[in-house]
Amino acid sequence: MSISGEDFENLFSTFRREAFRLETLDDYSGSSDPEYLRSFFDGEPQPTDYNQDWADEVLANTSGGKRMYRVHILARPLTPYLRYELGWGYTKNLTVGEEFFILDTTEQPNPLEGVPDFWAFDESTVVTMRYGDRGTFLGADQEPTAEKWLEYRDTALSHAVPFADWWERYGSA
Repeated sequence: MSISGEDFENLFSTFRREAFRLETLDDYSGSSDPEYLRSFFDGEPQPTDYNQDWADEVLANTSGGKRMYRVHILARPLTPYLRYELGWGYTKNLTVGEEFFILDTTEQPNPLEGVPDFWAFDESTVVTMRYGDRGTFLGADQEPTAEKWLEYRDTALSHAVPFADWWERYGSA
């Protein structure tokens, strides 16, 4: 069932314990700020206000004792977009308490082939996301039950490694 943008956004301020995200795409540039993308690709330093609204929301949640974490399924070599997302986005959001894990399928099969991006809130509410070309966000659907999505979360986490460890090894590759 489709969920409105407002209802989806409200989940980020009303969850009580945890919010988990599975990311599966190697390009979300269609949903990203083109000016920030240009700055990154031109080799400019990260602006201090980069992604600040999201960082503020994450900080409000994590400082209140809530957990926000995600697994990104990817393969090397990284796409230019993933270099941007991981190099600017993940590294900044780590500073406000968001946790990141990488499920690298370069040398192992993808255990979640075909599973779409989703958010799971408090192990009870799951929202799947739909994307078009270049990762342009098209909309979201609230799933009727959470069980299979929580199994996907657990599978992703069992095959993933902490982002900081992965980035140290492969971030400059």
